[in-house]
Amino acid sequence: MYSDITINNQLLKIYHTKEKDGRPTIIFLHDSLGCIKLWRDFPEELGELTNSNILVYDRLGYGESAPFITIERDNDYLEKEADVLNELIKLLQLKEVILFGHSDGASISLITAAKYPELIKGVIVEGAHIFVEDITLKGIREAEVAYKTTNLKERLQKYHGDKTDAVFMAWNTVWLSDTFRDWNIEHFLSKITCPVMVIQGENDEFGSMAQLEGIINQVSGRREKLIIPAIGHTPHKEAPQEVLGKSVLFINKL
Repeated sequence: MYSDITINNQLLKIYHTKEKDGRPTIIFLHDSLGCIKLWRDFPEELGELTNSNILVYDRLGYGESAPFITIERDNDYLEKEADVLNELIKLLQLKEVILFGHSDGASISLITAAKYPELIKGVIVEGAHIFVEDITLKGIREAEVAYKTTNLKERLQKYHGDKTDAVFMAWNTVWLSDTFRDWNIEHFLSKITCPVMVIQGENDEFGSMAQLEGIINQVSGRREKLIIPAIGHTPHKEAPQEVLGKSVLFINKL
């Protein structure tokens, strides 16, 4: 199930089930502080409910993958991750791929579907960002305070080990930089032709409904949206049964 794979001379940790012959593979893309293990049992539950194979992986610098070469990031770092995902799909010779991305992973999923439409059958995103908002920066600044004053760092160390400071600072530094304020991936959206489901918590602390509506209004394929009342930025953890149920219905229509 767990294995190591090398892409661009960098070691990545993956978790892959492939016993369901002829069935799609759902690839899960974690958020800016996430990793395979922080998904907990959600990927396997969705895989079982849809009779799909699953692939979950730690991006470079996260979890049990190799550490960052540098924490400095260009504004196109998420597009570069989409290119890595393309290499991963091709290396594993995956067919019938469905992407499920959260936060940074959601943005990567959208870019991948736009750049490599021939590889992607459908996309589910939650807490996606397509541009920077004041609420996004407020949430990141609050996370920075929490990292310094609460046990957030210790909780993350369980999953990222001695890479924890690098994981946090890579995210925090680039998003709060002056140059990143104009980051925007809306130009990719019209190139997305596969079906897309956009999920967002009503009280998402990192983005307004302008993110969800921006995606819904600009993608070219079939689109669905799910706004879940009274939850925040992580719907698959805060409302797992609702997210699972709607995701199953969406995937079964692909």
